[in-house]
Amino acid sequence: MGVYFQSNRGAGMRNIILLVMMAILACPLWASDLLREARVTSEIKEALLVGDPVSLNDGSNDFLAIYAQETTRTSQGAAIILHGRGANPDWMEVIHPLRSQLPDYGWKTLSLQMPIAAADASDANYAALVPEAAPRINAAVQYLKQQGVTNIVLIGHSLGAVMGTAYLAQGVPEELKAFVAVGLPAGRDVTDSGPLAGLAKLKLPILDIYGSRDIEPVLNSVSARSAAAKRADNNAYRQSEIEGADHFFTGLDETLVAHVRAWIGRVAPGEEVK
Repeated sequence: MGVYFQSNRGAGMRNIILLVMMAILACPLWASDLLREARVTSEIKEALLVGDPVSLNDGSNDFLAIYAQETTRTSQGAAIILHGRGANPDWMEVIHPLRSQLPDYGWKTLSLQMPIAAADASDANYAALVPEAAPRINAAVQYLKQQGVTNIVLIGHSLGAVMGTAYLAQGVPEELKAFVAVGLPAGRDVTDSGPLAGLAKLKLPILDIYGSRDIEPVLNSVSARSAAAKRADNNAYRQSEIEGADHFFTGLDETLVAHVRAWIGRVAPGEEVK
């Protein structure tokens, strides 16, 4: 069973948010632990049951992605999925349900191995991973374009949602039509330089979905995230609280998938016929 945060999970995530912008401005050459990532990749490939492993390159390093084709006669497009801290592209909570079930509703999924830090990494190390996510997301977009996909949605969970927000704030590719942020942690000050600053720049459709029992950095910033979207005049921003859900939607996988697939089907409907 996956555990993202221990007893200090909320405090740790608050520290990460505060460090994100410092990391973007002064990031070490590689904050990610590539050896640890290689071990995770090997383990996932051996146990993979749904989808196929794909090797992508971010311009400096190869990394794993898991590609699953739609199981329907028509294709809506594709979803790029970003996992959170301590997770992986086939993590059983949030990530696996989305990447394995969305294909049943016409969506290809491409779940990325995001940069990871050492097992004993500090909050600063995790914050420094945020800038390293952008080249991987770009590589995923290019891969899908090569497959003929031009209708793409981005889905991120927790730190993956932070990474997705930071990526989109730098510029939204034409093919990327919508963003789903699952359990997005942020500060409460609308002038915050992390996720709130990103949300204040974005005008694409955004689903900000979280649980009523989510971690403090998510629950405490609900109003601030909404205010940031208003600063962007983003009329396509929606917040959705799932009653009873924790940060990992434990026992509510089907509910999460149902909300996500219904929303992306409305705001980014595809028309590709196989």
